[in-house]
Amino acid sequence: MPMDNEQIMIMGMGCLINCDEGFGIHVLERLKQCYAFPKNVHVIDGSVLGTSLLGVISQPAHLIVIDVLRRGGKAGDFYRLAGKKTADILEGKLAHYQSEFWDALVMCRALDKVPETVILGVEPEDVDTCSADLSPALREKVAPMVTLILSELDRLGVPYKPGVTDDGTCQYPI
Repeated sequence: MPMDNEQIMIMGMGCLINCDEGFGIHVLERLKQCYAFPKNVHVIDGSVLGTSLLGVISQPAHLIVIDVLRRGGKAGDFYRLAGKKTADILEGKLAHYQSEFWDALVMCRALDKVPETVILGVEPEDVDTCSADLSPALREKVAPMVTLILSELDRLGVPYKPGVTDDGTCQYPI
């Protein structure tokens, strides 16, 4: 269980202009709009930055990554990879940024700064259409993914509370 000063990072990955590839970023936005976290929890848009994230992901003790994972399931299937199972990601079909992100995690070993990593993924429906909108199958999975992230924070003993937007409301009630 993390101490109050242990750094925890929640990172959404993806490309917002390729339909479901933007899932991790959409989830991250909803999370930021609806919840407040202690100062040791950092909610970061990893976009498609790949290996350039090395300096960022080598800092926290715990890393929670949200992304699409093509693993041959049905659109909307959830996946949780943790510990040695994170190596399973290499067996799936990876977007270029995903393989570079994995390379950055491997490089953390050279720095002896490997965060405890949990990858929360969802099987995409459409990653080929040029659109900032999620497919219907993934649009309905955003709120359940937020719940999965909160469960990971519960597992780590991290407090959180419902947050508000600038106008005083949560734009996306959970």
